[in-house]
Amino acid sequence: MADVTCVGILVADVVGKTIDELPGRGKLGLVDRMELHSGGCAANTGIGLAKLGIDTAIIGKVGEDGFGDFLVQRFQKFGIDAGGMARDKETATSATMVMVHGDGERTFLHYFGANATLRLGDVDMARVLGSKLVHVAGTFLMPQLDGEPTAELLRRARAGGVTTALDTCWDARGLWMKAIAPCLPFIDYFLPSFEEARMIAGGRDNPEEVAKFLLDEGVGVVGLKMGERGCMVRSAKGDRIDISSLPVKAVDALGAGDAWVAGFLAGLVKGWDLERCARFANAVGACCVLALGATTGIRSFDETAAFMAQF
Repeated sequence: MADVTCVGILVADVVGKTIDELPGRGKLGLVDRMELHSGGCAANTGIGLAKLGIDTAIIGKVGEDGFGDFLVQRFQKFGIDAGGMARDKETATSATMVMVHGDGERTFLHYFGANATLRLGDVDMARVLGSKLVHVAGTFLMPQLDGEPTAELLRRARAGGVTTALDTCWDARGLWMKAIAPCLPFIDYFLPSFEEARMIAGGRDNPEEVAKFLLDEGVGVVGLKMGERGCMVRSAKGDRIDISSLPVKAVDALGAGDAWVAGFLAGLVKGWDLERCARFANAVGACCVLALGATTGIRSFDETAAFMAQF
């Protein structure tokens, strides 16, 4: 069985670059590049883990369509166990149009698709319980799995001796704490972006206050992804870690947060302490932004270690 099982959203990303404005209605515009990539938090983190040499499984739901076939084949290409993936006969695979601006920032048009029908009954618990770590990736974009069903998944995993981790997406429904509250006591490692974490914490602006709020709700370790500011890690045991980002020039920030999570989880699987996990996560995230696409820039474990040594 896999060391890490990623459960969550799977998306086909149609990525266009460079797009700083859209053509007028009925007009045609040109872009420098347009490519099809795998996307979604579970896909991005799972591929990142596999590229780093971690035995990985992915569980999610896709449609019985071309985008779904593409995602399954892509996971298999990286040696990922995709045997636990569900196929929806009626709903198409989730997809996103990603418009990459000249400064590396992105704008999205998203179709929920099969991710919206993923439910607890679709999750292969045998695969989850056979893993060292289960990572729920994409909370707030899985309406039938978010909330109590995710809490139940994490509770079962913990009861079976599996370490738990969770990452979020931006909550367009505005549920925030209401949706995630049942899950927090069962999360060993909570790894959201600061922007998402502050919304969960009621709009608090101070990262220290945000981390404390989450720890007080029962989370074991909070790792806040803070973009150009690097990352902050706090634990219920009193660990206090702040690490600056590596000075690289971003080509495409797509997937950087998921890459950071992949690096952090890889460190956990290897038994590293939190500081080493966070430093490695920063390096994986930095490699990610050096290429177009959510996982293209992620390197092997040895290549990432050599990259780190340059700074």
